[in-house]
Parts: sequence; C-alpha cells; structure tokens
Amino acid sequence: FKVQKQLGTVEATRVVAPDRFQAGRPQGLPHQPRCPWILLLEPSEVRIQTEPRYTGIWHCVWDTYRRERVWGFYRGLSLPVCTVSLVSSLSFGTYRHCLSHICRFRYGSADAKPAKTDITLSGFASGLVRVFLTSPTEVAKVRLQTQTQPQPQQRRLSTSGPSAVPSVCPAPPGRPVPGPKYHGPLHCLATVAREEGLRGLYRGSSALLFRDGHSFATYFLSYALLCEWLTPAGHSQPDVLGVLVAGGCAGVLAWAVATPMDVIKSRLQVDGQGQRRYRGLLHCMAASVREEGPRVLFKGLTLNCCRAFPVNMAVFVTYEAVLRLARGLLT
Repeated sequence: FKVQKQLGTVEATRVVAPDRFQAGRPQGLPHQPRCPWILLLEPSEVRIQTEPRYTGIWHCVWDTYRRERVWGFYRGLSLPVCTVSLVSSLSFGTYRHCLSHICRFRYGSADAKPAKTDITLSGFASGLVRVFLTSPTEVAKVRLQTQTQPQPQQRRLSTSGPSAVPSVCPAPPGRPVPGPKYHGPLHCLATVAREEGLRGLYRGSSALLFRDGHSFATYFLSYALLCEWLTPAGHSQPDVLGVLVAGGCAGVLAWAVATPMDVIKSRLQVDGQGQRRYRGLLHCMAASVREEGPRVLFKGLTLNCCRAFPVNMAVFVTYEAVLRLARGLLT
C-alpha cells in the first residue's frame, strides 16, 4: 500500500503540474503579488453580470481566486489599460469642444457660462464618440474574463482491502486537454474578426451607445452641479476637496445610470461565442428580466460604485489641474 500511495502521488503530480503554467502564466504558485482592489473588481463585475451561478460579490471573488488565483483578477485588462488614456482624452476633448461650440453658437462666446442643457448635450456627445474605440476592447475584455480554463480529466483507481487508499492516475492517452480559445487580447480580436467579421468586434455596441450616452450626460451634469454647490462663497471654483467629492459622486451617479445597459452589453458580447441565445438588445433585456427578475439589470452595481468613486476623484482632480495649467500657459 505504501508503494501504491507513492505511485499515486507521483502520477497526480505528473497530471497537475503542467496545469500550473497554462496559457503562459503561473497558477497556484505561492507568494503571488497582491492585486490592487480596484483592478480586482473589474473581472468580478463582468462575471457576476454574465454568469447566474454567482450568488454575490464574495462568492465570485472567492471562486475566481480558487480557480485561477490572483492572476484571474487581471484577465483581459491589458488592452483597456493601454487604451484608457486615448479613450479618456477623446471623451474629455469632445466634451470641451462641443461645449465651447454650443456656447459660441448660443451666447456668442466660448467662455460664456453654459446652461445645464448645454452640459448635458456635450456629455451625451462625448459618450457616443468613445463607443467607436471602446467596443472592440470591451469585446476582448469580456470574452477573456468569462473564458474558463479547462482542467485535465483524472480518474481514480481503488484498491481492495479495508485500508485501501484510492490513487490518482492520468486520463487515458490520446485525449488531449483543450487549451483556452483566446491567448490574449490581440489574439482574441483577431479570432473574433476572422470568425464573426467586423460585426463581431462591435457586438453589443447598441447597448454600449445607450450606456455611454446617458451615463456621460449624467456624469458631466452631476459634476457641474456638485461643483456649484461645493464652491465657497466669493470663489468661482471649488477647492481640491470639493473637486474630489464632486468627481467621486459624479462617477457613482453615472454608473448607477449605466449599469442596466452594462449588464445587457456584457451578455450580448459573451453571446457571440457559439450558438446565439439573444436576437438583439430588447430580446436580451426581456429574456434576462423574465428569467432572473428585474434585479438582474443592476448586477454589479455595488462593484461599479465602489470602483467609480476613487477612480473619478483622481480623474477630475487631474482634469482640473491640466485645465488650469493650460490656461496659465495660454495667458
């Protein structure tokens, strides 16, 4: 029995060890680097929105860690991180450009104080423009984050006797374990374009248009209103603390508006793999609500809000600092 146990241990090691380096990244290794909590929330949000088996935030976080360790929380984030500067500059640049043109058209000067309607329209335009850049990156991100890692099949052999211990043996030869379909963001984009055409890269873009249009209108309008309320008497602008609070609250309000369409967008993008389940935006929304109730449209809202507050605090402080620096250089 001792010999059999040792053989079983060797065989088990031979089966499991290669799996720790699947897809070019270590899994299950000790002393792995800790993940910043804001990045940790991103894959969890997508999985909660697209996989009904998760009962809550911590169930999703624990299941991801158990299956993929820390590296599972970074899946699909390389492309969004590389393009976030371009997308943000496009969004904020479009907002300022549209706002200045509206003020010049309505009031005769680009420096005139805009009305709330002007801010809303400019924010809506900035949300629509970014969809053309973000849709392919969102497709790659969602598919990489919902891609499951297949595990090799094992079979147990039992021995006779009262103290028998089952030993683990490898699966029968000739049945290779399939690897992941996508090996990275660029490979994912190339595969989607080859299999589904250009439409595949923009799958879910209708929901993305609704999400970003309305959320960015809310984003910039709520920021402007909060800045007005937080500006001290006798000053034209709020202080740094006011900008931090206004930016964080604006991000939370924007995601509260965006989350229903974000859920539908993620489900449509995942649905592009294999057999299609949803015929379009309205069918996806109706089917999701019918099967899981109206609460399904707010899956991931808590995660989105927790991430949005600190991120948009930093975004608007940087935005205001750059604007003041630019005004100082021009005057």
